[in-house]
Amino acid sequence: MKPRTTKTQPAKPQPAKTRSAPTPPRPQPDAAPLAADPARMEIFLVATPGLEEPLAAEARALGWDAQAQPGGVTFTGGWADVWRANLEIRGATRVLARIGAFRALHPAQLDKRARRFPWADWLRPDVPIRIEASSRKSRIYHAGAITQRIEAAIRDSLGAPVAEDAPVTLKIRIEDDLCTISLDTSGESLHRRGHKQAVGKAPIRETMAAMFLRQCGFDGAEPVLDPMCGSGTFVIEAAEIAAGLSPGRMRPFAFERLPSFDAQAWQAMRNAPAPPAPAEPRYHGSDRDPGAIRMSRENAARAGLDGWTSFENRTIGDLLCPEGPPGLVMVNPPYGARIGNKGPLFGLHATLGEVLRERFRGWRVGLVTSEAPLARATGLPFREPGPYVAHGGLKIRLWQTGPL
Repeated sequence: MKPRTTKTQPAKPQPAKTRSAPTPPRPQPDAAPLAADPARMEIFLVATPGLEEPLAAEARALGWDAQAQPGGVTFTGGWADVWRANLEIRGATRVLARIGAFRALHPAQLDKRARRFPWADWLRPDVPIRIEASSRKSRIYHAGAITQRIEAAIRDSLGAPVAEDAPVTLKIRIEDDLCTISLDTSGESLHRRGHKQAVGKAPIRETMAAMFLRQCGFDGAEPVLDPMCGSGTFVIEAAEIAAGLSPGRMRPFAFERLPSFDAQAWQAMRNAPAPPAPAEPRYHGSDRDPGAIRMSRENAARAGLDGWTSFENRTIGDLLCPEGPPGLVMVNPPYGARIGNKGPLFGLHATLGEVLRERFRGWRVGLVTSEAPLARATGLPFREPGPYVAHGGLKIRLWQTGPL
């Protein structure tokens, strides 16, 4: 008998195990806007494009852990740091305090979160506000719509009026859908020191002059001469640095109109004894224009620096080297781009270079220009020029020599 065989039934295919679909997250309540800690805000120093690095060096020298980035310098601090930055920083054009941020993917969300922001912690209801808005790489891209919603939120929640000529400016920037709120704590641009009422043609701003002096290694310990001084910007900035005078000592600021302002603490910070003038002026300017010399003397007197400075009506050919140790010749000669034909300027620059080589042995030279051929026309042994710096639609550079 044959052994009985059994047929093995093929296993029935089992249905594949399927993962259960994840439970969709429950809708979360609308996230509250994140306001900054007033003791640890991000403080942003606005720089002239091209001068971020010397501005960061200045901020670090004043004790802040500052980092340069395109357009400015950042560090962390409280309101006292904001006040001191406005008072003491020479190279910044503005000081911004980052007071909050939140995500905004569409106008309704911007409106809702703006109305939930604690405006009363940062703004006074009796002080008019001006709104400046911008957008980049964001779904909310219309600056006018951003401005309207922020204005409405402030009016409705705080009651503060909105005006174009308001003393306090609020800057709203939406980038990658992140809305950042900053307060301009300076008001007028910081190059307005408060002492200059008269200016000449194509003036260089005080903030730029201070950074060019810094790049030349000036620390107040050597004399400075500007042979084309105009309204005296380089000379007065150099004298202020040597005297240890704060650049913001003579002007008001927007932060004085904020609820965080402490008038008594600010007065204590700003009060500093006037240093005695040296026996002889160490900061000199000359110009062929008598009107420029008059302006320079008046500006220096308003700054309290007439004992530190001297200004003489001289042509380049009549320029004399001051008595005493060598120092720094700092000059912003005409480029031709703003004041007319640049052809005759080559002869002027050649004369300047000849006079400096012959009469200023041991002095260093810093020359600011937008025209490399004019710099080379001096025949001076310039090093590689510095980075391009934006100056009223032009791109200027600093050219430096070692001791002649």
